[in-house]
Amino acid sequence: MFSPAQGEAGGAYRAFGWDRDGHSTTMDDSSACITTCEDGPLLLRGSFQLLTQDGQVIDPGRRTVALCRCGWSAIKPFCDGTHKSVGFQAPSAPTSERPLGYD
Repeated sequence: MFSPAQGEAGGAYRAFGWDRDGHSTTMDDSSACITTCEDGPLLLRGSFQLLTQDGQVIDPGRRTVALCRCGWSAIKPFCDGTHKSVGFQAPSAPTSERPLGYD
């Protein structure tokens, strides 16, 4: 969800939502947030730069994008909703601890 940033004119927006405990959260214009959707995409919101592995900029066209996690999208890296028809399943939260060696 987005709301006008207090005291800012010209269409500046801040993202906000709720944490696990139901508390309101906000995000300033200089940060990005990734939300994992159960059985669906990764939602990327905020100020971000999306790059290819070669460093080429991918224009997202907006401040919120859905990134494919199932591998079946015809418009990768973006989600096209195909995860629903192929029966993709993945939890929103981690199912175990990260292996040692990842920082």
